[in-house]
Amino acid sequence: MIDPNFRQPRAEDPEYLKYIRQQPCCICGENTTVEAAHLRVGYIAASVPKRATGMGEKSSDKWALPLCGKHHREQHTMNEREFWSRYGLDPFALSMHYQVKR
Repeated sequence: MIDPNFRQPRAEDPEYLKYIRQQPCCICGENTTVEAAHLRVGYIAASVPKRATGMGEKSSDKWALPLCGKHHREQHTMNEREFWSRYGLDPFALSMHYQVKR
């Protein structure tokens, strides 16, 4: 198992980000200003560990979700776990859903 606290190089995937930006916002369904919002919080699971990212650090592209501009700004203004909880979403399960659906 990968140590989720060990800083690893950021994996970039421009094609995946393009795919994410073509999806509707995963909160409201808006589809004209969709941005790829990278998850910052950490997640520990045997099969898919994700280390929390710090200031000025972006997680790997596989942890990006489609958010409209409004919701992306909101995500950055508050505790991220509270943000996703407010909308009743599990961002890690949702992220894996998009990765499989691609």
